[in-house]
Amino acid sequence: MKAATVGHARELPHAEYKIDALLVTAQSNVRYLTGYTGSNGMVLWTADSMTLFTDPRYTIQAAQESSCAVKIARGPLHLAVAQSIQRRRLKRIGFEKARLTYETYDALKQALPLGSSLRPIAGYIEKLRMIKSPDEIARIRTSVNTNSQAFASALSHIRLGVSESEVAAEIEYQMRKLGAQKTAFETIVAAGERTALPHAQPTDRTLRNNELLLIDMGACQSGYTSDMTRMLFVGKPDRNTKSMYQAVLNAQLAAIAEVRPGTTAMRVDRAARRALKPAGLDKAFVHSTGHGLGLEIHEAPRLGKKDETRLEAGMVITIEPGAYVEGSGGIRIEDTVLVTENGCEVLTPTSKELILL
Repeated sequence: MKAATVGHARELPHAEYKIDALLVTAQSNVRYLTGYTGSNGMVLWTADSMTLFTDPRYTIQAAQESSCAVKIARGPLHLAVAQSIQRRRLKRIGFEKARLTYETYDALKQALPLGSSLRPIAGYIEKLRMIKSPDEIARIRTSVNTNSQAFASALSHIRLGVSESEVAAEIEYQMRKLGAQKTAFETIVAAGERTALPHAQPTDRTLRNNELLLIDMGACQSGYTSDMTRMLFVGKPDRNTKSMYQAVLNAQLAAIAEVRPGTTAMRVDRAARRALKPAGLDKAFVHSTGHGLGLEIHEAPRLGKKDETRLEAGMVITIEPGAYVEGSGGIRIEDTVLVTENGCEVLTPTSKELILL
């Protein structure tokens, strides 16, 4: 049985972009359009058809998964695409300018028939992907729950003397046990002063007494991602740590309260920064308040200072303000959040309280 795509109904934007076809090469976009999950594929999308090009390794898989016509290429995919363009007498071919390598672009350009041209298209399918279908939302919920369950299962293995890398390995092991195909990104585990590094990579540095531990983790399940950051403390936190944690929590709650249809991404970001200002931590917040997620861990919209994208029901975003002080440490609190018709729903079930070990 062929797998149905999980996205929405689509139409080629041929009038808007003045193209006869769109060549889709990003694997996440190929999957969104066709249901195909293989590592090698291109889609040629015209006003009246959609064709998936792949190689013989995926003959059976493509037939099982794809919701469109499939062409098995015996050589480079771009040559098979160019032949199809020539056969169908297509002239203006759009391509994903942020997704196609120059090498493939140049090879395709050389292979195109006389009279056909390539036209750059920016982010069209990514805009479609911002609004999740009910099936996509269900898959994200499952991923979120797996992520939280993996965190809960790993907690008993976190103790003095355990390294950041060992904590990350345990988290990833628990994810796989619970059904995740892989992590959504490289798990971030940082202890002590290294919590001031927003994207710290796990090391052999061990967990010591009276210090923070930051864990940023995400699962990928049924193709869809989740994202969560939680803070732990070994021992008894001092007044400064408690105050900083409360400030970041207030910022996160303020940003979540701003999430609803019609508001802009920048207003959500502004709410978080304003909440940090009374504690003097607004300048210590060095990244955006969040991002969309789905088939990829970072999708549109970006919840940053200048992003004017209006939120719509069906978007799934992260809310993750943080504050980072070099030499001392950092705190970040992050949930996966669904924009609903009347506001939002926090999908992440894990408590946001500072966890004491």
